[in-house]
Amino acid sequence: MKSVTEIFGSMVFDDAAMEARLPKETYKILQKTIKDGKHLEISVANVVANAMKDWAIEKGATHYTHWFQPMTGVTAEKHDSFISPKNGKVIMEFSGKELIKGEPDASSFPSGGLRATFEARGYTAWDATSYAFIKDGVLCIPTVFCSYGGEALDQKTALLRSMEAINRQALRVLKLFGNEDVKSVKTTVGPEQEYFLIDEKAYNKRKDLIYTGRTLFGARAPKGQELDDHYFGAIKPRVAEYMKELNEELWKVGVLAKTEHNEVAPAQHEMAPIFTTTNIAADHNQLTMEIMQKVAKRHGMVCLLHEKPFAGVNGSGKHNNWSISTDTGVNLLEPGETPYENAQFLLFLCAVIKAVDEYQELLRISVASAGNDHRLGANEAPPAIVSMFLGSDLSEILDAIENDEHFDPKQKELMRIGVHTLPKFPKDTTDRNRTSPFAFTGNKFEFRMLGSASSISCANTVLNTSVAEELKQFADELEGSKDFEADLHDLIKRTIKEHKRIIFNGDGYDDSWIAEAEKRGLKNLKTTPDALAHMLDVKNVKLFTDHKVLTVPEITARHEVRLENYCKVINIEALTMLDMVRKDILPAMSDFSCELADGAAKKAAFMPEADCTYEKETVKSVSALIGAAFRAVRKLEEDLLSSKSIEDFTELADFYKTKILDDMRVLRISVDEIETIAPKEKWPYPSYGELLFSVR
Repeated sequence: MKSVTEIFGSMVFDDAAMEARLPKETYKILQKTIKDGKHLEISVANVVANAMKDWAIEKGATHYTHWFQPMTGVTAEKHDSFISPKNGKVIMEFSGKELIKGEPDASSFPSGGLRATFEARGYTAWDATSYAFIKDGVLCIPTVFCSYGGEALDQKTALLRSMEAINRQALRVLKLFGNEDVKSVKTTVGPEQEYFLIDEKAYNKRKDLIYTGRTLFGARAPKGQELDDHYFGAIKPRVAEYMKELNEELWKVGVLAKTEHNEVAPAQHEMAPIFTTTNIAADHNQLTMEIMQKVAKRHGMVCLLHEKPFAGVNGSGKHNNWSISTDTGVNLLEPGETPYENAQFLLFLCAVIKAVDEYQELLRISVASAGNDHRLGANEAPPAIVSMFLGSDLSEILDAIENDEHFDPKQKELMRIGVHTLPKFPKDTTDRNRTSPFAFTGNKFEFRMLGSASSISCANTVLNTSVAEELKQFADELEGSKDFEADLHDLIKRTIKEHKRIIFNGDGYDDSWIAEAEKRGLKNLKTTPDALAHMLDVKNVKLFTDHKVLTVPEITARHEVRLENYCKVINIEALTMLDMVRKDILPAMSDFSCELADGAAKKAAFMPEADCTYEKETVKSVSALIGAAFRAVRKLEEDLLSSKSIEDFTELADFYKTKILDDMRVLRISVDEIETIAPKEKWPYPSYGELLFSVR
């Protein structure tokens, strides 16, 4: 293995590669384009494209692609070679036009009605703020994706627009505090990524994992996560080899992979990167998920990114560590040593508090999916009720401001462990809250509701835009102030009083919180259809349109795409259940019960004194469960047939949420109970025990 410093970024056309390969003037123009968002002239693009092509060929690339993120939730790419015919031979060419623009088929991706089959043209446009990289021998150029009419058909365009929105409004606020040297403000993200690793041979025997990414059946193994022995435990050799190669592959493409460890559930793990600018973090997280799955295959394993691949143990999330920073290196969510005196920090904190309170439905929508619905509310996943954790120290500061009381700062307490040889160190002023959806963790907020398989773009688009709106309101009010300090104090005090209902530092799993949240007027949107019902609320549409993040047609399209995806996911799961039960489970269990009955009859015939209690009782139990499962199959089939007559996606999603998911739950109860009785060699699928404990 080469040193990490040699590997890191070796497959990225980054700033160092640009500076080394571009003429000085071209390099300066490109940097200005990246920094200021200026238009890139075609003459400059031609020089950049040629240098990029030469660099890529030296790295072994023969093709390039515009790498984009459609509303499928995964990435897309169409490869073109560098070859161009000349005198019966070929030369390697790549033009500025090919760099900055591509033309994929826009009607074959989810569009929510923005594109029809006969309106196929779409465009990809180079996002120069995110470096090109080489993956699998192909030069990948990060791009946005839009329709012929200019509507955004991807995840990234809205994210970039939201970053511009928060930059505009944050600069207005900073100027009020005399920060004239700040030229730009960016949000940063470090998305932790949880995942499961299981043996590929076992995976290949499970239709549900292959078709849906999660187990639709499965009796609990005798051992799960109850001993807490997997979390932060010694990493198994096979997994350690996987993690070693994963790090190398991620480092090559510039992903700042930092932390790796075993997570709570058996076979569950986590990778956490160092934070970076939000749009780059979104690119890197999409890359991370893809590379995780590819590397796992090379080690005879499968990486599961579904939010809840196994019932009864922790699901997988993607904790989104979000903050706001200036180009001068200041983290605007850093409280400092005396946060109660840091008015700038308190104002930005209030903007976030107000945004989370006023746009709680949008934040819930941003993480809503059929998979995440199974995860939220237990096993370290936050509940579906959006709330904020600030900790005792910040909460006491806000209380003092609201009540015009003096705040007496606490001295930092030293941790004393009781062993003289162990070091003493300052104790944090507040504990962590693993049940909070949106927790302040020192100088950032950890948005813990994101599902492991989702793109981080949607959640961060909502965060950026909603906070931009609150900063705009603050700037509008304070820019005309004649007594800035007094008006600032009144604004902070008023915001705390009006929006403190969103702050909750307690146990999010406690049943009393549900009643308390309802009393406070907080929404409990348990399912994706419940959440999506608010997507087209007037205030939400106004938020996106006012800040030019999404147009009305783009919002409406996303609403339809999300509903349609929800229905399709559950439909696939229901059809897979039927396939497994009808073709494999019921025939196998019917044969098993017949064998037991035949065995008991023969036993009794040849040995009248033989005890056939096991055979008789087991046949009775299995037969009853087979009957219950068959009736559940018929009910599920009937309801699926009924769903075909429902054309409206809102109505259909509600039907799937109530009828189909309930049918699937009833069917699973019977099947899982049969599995606890059936001998291993008779059961047609690998068990939870085999899946969760097969990688050593």
